[in-house]
Amino acid sequence: MAGVCLALCLAGTAVRAETLVAARNLRPQTVLTPLDIALRDIQVPGALTTADGVVGMETRVTIYAGRPILPGNLGPPALVERNGIVSLTYDRDGLVITAEGRALGRGGAGETIRVMNLSSRQTISGRIQPDGSVKVQ
Repeated sequence: MAGVCLALCLAGTAVRAETLVAARNLRPQTVLTPLDIALRDIQVPGALTTADGVVGMETRVTIYAGRPILPGNLGPPALVERNGIVSLTYDRDGLVITAEGRALGRGGAGETIRVMNLSSRQTISGRIQPDGSVKVQ
């Protein structure tokens, strides 16, 4: 009987959780600082619950003050801007080819973007490297 009472008492206790929210209105392409985020004592399914790894990330959409921050709202900060000139590298089995290209999109390290090779005018896809160059697959 005591076990049933304990179970009923625990079931009635609300589980408290914290959710990461925007401390102010955040426009797209804002690189987050500690002043941009806050923890609020609410539970929102799918929202971030800690600030670990969030500072330094870039917003992909507008996030209004007090709104929860979802993982899909953030990404790595952009290293390549649309229409920027980037170095293209193709490296396979010891063959290395480099060329210049024009980025057709914007993105951060690890993201795939389309790039136009300036020599051939061909549009290709590649993955942005941490140094801002684009490695062609």
